[in-house]
Amino acid sequence: MFNIRKQLSRLYVSSVISNLTITGAWLAILASRGFSLVEIGISEAVFHITSIIFEIPSGVMADVFGRKKMLIVSNVMYTISTLIMIASADLFTVCLSIAFNALTYNFSSGTGDALAYDSMKKARIHSKFERYESNQLIIYRVCTGISTLCAGFALTIGYRLAYATDLIACAAQFIVLSTLTEVNAKEKNDEQSLFAKIAECFRESFKFLKEAKKALGLMFCNSFVGAADILLLFFLQAKLPEKGIPKWGLGIALLFMELGGVVGSKLILRFPKAGYRLIFAVTSALVFAGLFAEHAQSYFIMTAGGFFAAMGDDALQVRTNAKLQKMFPSEQRATLTSVESLSFSLIMIILSPIAGFVFTYW
Repeated sequence: MFNIRKQLSRLYVSSVISNLTITGAWLAILASRGFSLVEIGISEAVFHITSIIFEIPSGVMADVFGRKKMLIVSNVMYTISTLIMIASADLFTVCLSIAFNALTYNFSSGTGDALAYDSMKKARIHSKFERYESNQLIIYRVCTGISTLCAGFALTIGYRLAYATDLIACAAQFIVLSTLTEVNAKEKNDEQSLFAKIAECFRESFKFLKEAKKALGLMFCNSFVGAADILLLFFLQAKLPEKGIPKWGLGIALLFMELGGVVGSKLILRFPKAGYRLIFAVTSALVFAGLFAEHAQSYFIMTAGGFFAAMGDDALQVRTNAKLQKMFPSEQRATLTSVESLSFSLIMIILSPIAGFVFTYW
């Protein structure tokens, strides 16, 4: 008998494992190895180039082969990424590792939400998806905050040993993912019908996007605001020390900024009837206020700006994802959720190198 509580609990545990790592402050780790902000910006661009190529195909594979299987593939990609990073010695190998890391997100980005929504739909509680999404973002922010709090420890023990601990997490993740229950997986009879189903998934997904221009608008607006916040928090890892923040205070500041997302994720639930345009205006204003605060001379103001940016980003993310999942047909849910991730990557691939230059010289 299908147990929705166990299913959601396992998805939550999976999120904790994937986000709780001492290598969370990867930008600070690369900077400590001597890589410049421009080189780090290039590596971030590689991440999103990879995402652009594989995001939608990975979503289609999740809809056709099954969401559980693709989550396991995602874990395999992360294992490979970690092994390459341990052996990396130059920008090329770092970028190769980051490319596999991108595949990790490709195979999990739309897949987890699709599995969760259809599981909740099967249990007839999908109206509570916004709360689920809020909980997932809280897990992401808290675990990411704890991970960045460990930045000093990761730098102390060295990047190779730090990344080696991720291999333990990969093993634990595999065990958790193997206990998930597949929902809405397509049946495969033969090779010809399988290719036909893949083609049908592509065709129906793009047909939906062509007709549902509102969904596309929601995706790009949300992605633009999210990209601004992510880039701000990434580069503040390197900018805060330049402004004189003590080494012991860097992790605390990064954790505090991530907690802004927790506040935003919970706060948005208090305004279920607020119009989307109003929510977008308020949350985007918070994010761009954080960007302006980055130019302050005080690391206290910069940290506060990061907090409010994260708060606005996650509040918008929760509301947008809930609206989009209601629009998506179940058969193409992972594919269409991947389109949202694709729009994020398209924006990030343009903004990342620019941000590396701006945060370095402006």
